[in-house]
Amino acid sequence: MATKCANCPLQRSDVFIDLGEDEIRFMQKFKVGELEVNPGTPLLMEGSNSPQLYTALRGMGVRYKTLANGNRQVINFVFPGDFIGLQAGVMGEMQHSVEAKSPMTLCVFDRSEFWSFFKTHPERAFDLTWMAAAEEHFLGEALASVGQRTAFEAISWALCKIMLRGQALGLAIDRVMPIPFRQQDLADALGLSLVHTNKTLSKLRNRQLANWGDEILVVNDLGALADAAGMTLEPLMKRPIM
Repeated sequence: MATKCANCPLQRSDVFIDLGEDEIRFMQKFKVGELEVNPGTPLLMEGSNSPQLYTALRGMGVRYKTLANGNRQVINFVFPGDFIGLQAGVMGEMQHSVEAKSPMTLCVFDRSEFWSFFKTHPERAFDLTWMAAAEEHFLGEALASVGQRTAFEAISWALCKIMLRGQALGLAIDRVMPIPFRQQDLADALGLSLVHTNKTLSKLRNRQLANWGDEILVVNDLGALADAAGMTLEPLMKRPIM
């Protein structure tokens, strides 16, 4: 049975803005079903023109771009509550691909209703604009990490970001968070070789700041890890949910 929007488990998380009754009713009409996928399933492909848009209800994935030489650049990681397919909805086709890294449940929306969505519910349209702006802000931070932070700082920054999202979503308990991502995913996100990534993670483990292995991330001291990244810990802003 598909989850009704009124019973959405994500609404129990403090990180998401509460929806009013009218908004919930509208989202229920906009939602056409749910999709369950296995790890490794492509959700959207670069250059595709998908008729559907998604919200990640459960599970995690990656957004990535494939270069002409076959190399991959991970753009960011997908967490529950993230909206997937906005590019295709606005630009007509995806400029990157999205892949499930764990079993995922996706809320499915009909893209053909996208423009009437903007017309009839401007508040929800503003929420989509907010999401796009937040994505742009994150990409700016990520680019700064790739271009200006050392490998040690960049990986510390990335692990802080992952743990903060996990804590906000209730996925992390006592500084321990199950994550389906591989070290190669992290390397591809930060423009590092797998060997360099592995050595840097070993340094973090030896300094007892963080440990990532067997699909488990442990952050011993989030404040110290943030200091290592050269970043300031700030509470996550409440974000809209589709």
